[in-house]
Amino acid sequence: MFTRTIPGSPRRAILAAAALVFAACEPTPVQAPRELSLDAAAAVGNLFPAADPSGTVATYSTNGSIDLGNPFFQSLGTNGRSCATCHLVENALSFSAANAQARFTSSGGTDPLFASVDGANCPTAAPGSGPGAHSLLLNNGLIRIGLTVPKTAQFTITAVHDPYNCALVDDPVNGLTASMYRRPLPATNLAFLSTVMFDGRETVAPLNNPATHAANLRASLTHQAMDATLGHAQAAVAPTSAQVSAIVDFELALFTSQRSDQAAGILEAQGANGGPFELASQPFFPGINDPLGGNPAGTPFDPSAFTIYGPWLNLPSSDRSTYTQARTAVARGEEIFDTHPLSITSVRGLNDALNLPVINGTCTTCHDSPNVGNHSLPVPLDIGTSHALQYEQDPNIRAALAQLSMPELPVFQISCGGSPAIFTTDPGRALITGNCSDVERIKGPILRGLAARAPYFHNGAGASLNEVVGFYNLRFQMRLTQQEQADLVAFLKSL
Repeated sequence: MFTRTIPGSPRRAILAAAALVFAACEPTPVQAPRELSLDAAAAVGNLFPAADPSGTVATYSTNGSIDLGNPFFQSLGTNGRSCATCHLVENALSFSAANAQARFTSSGGTDPLFASVDGANCPTAAPGSGPGAHSLLLNNGLIRIGLTVPKTAQFTITAVHDPYNCALVDDPVNGLTASMYRRPLPATNLAFLSTVMFDGRETVAPLNNPATHAANLRASLTHQAMDATLGHAQAAVAPTSAQVSAIVDFELALFTSQRSDQAAGILEAQGANGGPFELASQPFFPGINDPLGGNPAGTPFDPSAFTIYGPWLNLPSSDRSTYTQARTAVARGEEIFDTHPLSITSVRGLNDALNLPVINGTCTTCHDSPNVGNHSLPVPLDIGTSHALQYEQDPNIRAALAQLSMPELPVFQISCGGSPAIFTTDPGRALITGNCSDVERIKGPILRGLAARAPYFHNGAGASLNEVVGFYNLRFQMRLTQQEQADLVAFLKSL
């Protein structure tokens, strides 16, 4: 239980208590200075806010507190890392590239985040290497994931661009290992998951059945916590079952979202349902709003998956609040997300699965979980973010990729029999299943807390939400006006 008596005024005590929470999320003794926004003064009970670039992000625990003695905050390995090294309260339980840069500067590169096992471009980086050895982490918030190519793979893989000389390594023990570079997913809002990890590799039991979802999710998160401790933290011995169970209990109780916006103010005002309190009570089960008829209750798909800011859409003209204009923009953005038409083309896992060259949909066709934004069933998709621009032939994908700040990543050639070769920076789920049909397919993450955890997409290619919206606008031929793009960004920032 997080309790501590702090002398002084109540406001000062609350600020100090919140500061202790955020400091505990950093396991290193040397930290970049942080300032809490004034909204930290509202920290009470089990609501823990932190300033982010757009306002305030907040985390709520259904356990009633954030227990700083939980193994989540403990170094259980050999390199000084804990779960909290990569999953920070102020970054919506992930971490931002800006946070990584500050930690590198303040620690001289000695923060455990930069352990060469996966915090460097290649695992051969010497301890204390300069920023060049960690450029992908510093610039795009990417952790290196070494994945063994399945011996039964239906494809062959070769590296056609290897900027760091470790794209493919033939390990005499593990076999051919490919280096993937991915953003750490948030360790919060996990109750809504239909897949664990971008490629689903930690989904050890299916998350597609409401009757078994809770038990299977716990089993998958238990497996993930064990693997993270042995891998990312380089533990010499496995954590105990009690330690792993405590970590999973801690994570499953967390709900995080944006709580206030610099322009729109508190996101629960005037009938809106922003913030983590409402999120914690959001109904969810696998298939709850599946657009392909997968709802086990037989309820048809509702494209209006987001209803948080509907009350702001028609605020009275007599309301002269300084927030009114911004709140109306957020509501318009939500309406665009729910209803604006787009053309889904060349998405592996969707167009090919349905044998439809064009699917007319909206953003919620894929981001269908109500008020959460991931897919309510495990449907990994290839929307094009792993495509190598220099080899891309599809004009819509080329134009969309040009909107992004794409990192310098290895490029692999995937050959599947007589089919045309695929050039990719990340083969996605294919490195888990070995199936050609899974090349470049990954899951779409939960969208809550976006403003606190830039950059975006699995490879950190979206430096800002403006870039993300620019990508989707061209990729799926949305034809948004500048005002519509701005409104959509305002909505995404408020999640």
